[in-house]
Amino acid sequence: MDPTTHPACCSPQRRAEPHRLTLQAPPPAAPISSMPATEAMVLLPGGEFLMGTDDQEGFPTDGEGPVRAVRLDPFLIDTHAVTNEQFAAFTAATGHRTDAERLGWSYVFAGFLPAALRRTSPRPDRTPWWCAVKDAAWDRPEGPGSDLDGRADHPVVHVSWHDAAAYAHWAGKRLPTEAEWEYAARGGLEQARYPWGDELDQGGAPRCNIWRGTFPTKNTAADGYRATAPVHAFEPNGYGLYNTAGNVWEWCADWWTTTHPTQRPLVNPTGPTTGSARVIRGGSHMCHASYCNRYRVAARSANTPDSSSGHTGFRCAATPSPSKERP
Repeated sequence: MDPTTHPACCSPQRRAEPHRLTLQAPPPAAPISSMPATEAMVLLPGGEFLMGTDDQEGFPTDGEGPVRAVRLDPFLIDTHAVTNEQFAAFTAATGHRTDAERLGWSYVFAGFLPAALRRTSPRPDRTPWWCAVKDAAWDRPEGPGSDLDGRADHPVVHVSWHDAAAYAHWAGKRLPTEAEWEYAARGGLEQARYPWGDELDQGGAPRCNIWRGTFPTKNTAADGYRATAPVHAFEPNGYGLYNTAGNVWEWCADWWTTTHPTQRPLVNPTGPTTGSARVIRGGSHMCHASYCNRYRVAARSANTPDSSSGHTGFRCAATPSPSKERP
C-alpha cells in the first residue's frame, strides 16, 4: 500500500528524498549486557502471542489483520518514549542534526501556532490543520520563538526514522520491530482493543492522551493535555510501559507492508527487506475516533523515513545478552 493514502492527520509526509529511501538501520550495536529490568527498560519474556486484529473498527487498507500467531525471543524495551532531555544528551554528545534541521522545516499543528506564522506557513490542501513551519525542529517544536521550557520529560518530536535509528545506535540499542512493539504494547492482554482493556475510558477516567472533542476544531483536553504529555503520564500497561496508546506515534524498525507471511507461527518477524515507508505505531494526541481511530493497540500506519512532525517520536528496544550460565 502507498502510505500517502493514509489520513494525513496520522503521518504528514515531506517529499521523500529518493537517495535516502533505501538506507537501512545502522549496524546493530553490541547487545545490552544487563538481563534484569533497568530503570528505563523492562525485559519481556517473549513467547507466542496473537498479533493484529480482525475487528472492523480499523481501516481495511491498513493491514491490521488477519490475526496471526507470532513467536518472539526475549527482548528489552524502554518503558517510555525517548524524552527531550534524553535526546538533548544525544545531540550534545554527537552533534547530530535531525532531518528537520537539515531540511529546514517540519510539520506543526496549526492550532499551536501564532496567527502570523499560521498565515505564512504552507499547508497541505487536504489537511489544512498541518503547517510546514520553517525552522521547526525537536528543540523548537512550534517553530521560531518556541522552546522546550517545561517539557524536558515530554517525548521528543520532530524526529524522523533516520534520527530515531541514530539515537538508538548511539544508546547501544535499536528500534523495536513492529511485532515487538505490539507485543509490548498489549501488556499481556490477548486481543484487547487498548493496552488496558476494551473500554477507552475505564470508569470514566482517561487512560491516554488523544484528541477529545471535535477534530480538528476543538480539543477539550479532557484527558489533561492539548498537546504532548509527560512520558510517565497515565497508568502503565501490564508490562510497565507508558503511553503505548496516544501521546506520540512511535517509529518501528520495519518497512511498511500490508501483506503478512502465512507461516504459522511467525518467528521474530522483521518485515520486508526494502520499502519506501517505515511503520509507526500507537497513535498520538491528535487521534480521534471520527478521523484517525489509530490509538487502538493493533492499529498501524507508516511514513517516509525522512518525515517529521510535532506528534511523532520513538522508544528503543535491545537484544539481551545470553545468560553467563549458558555454555
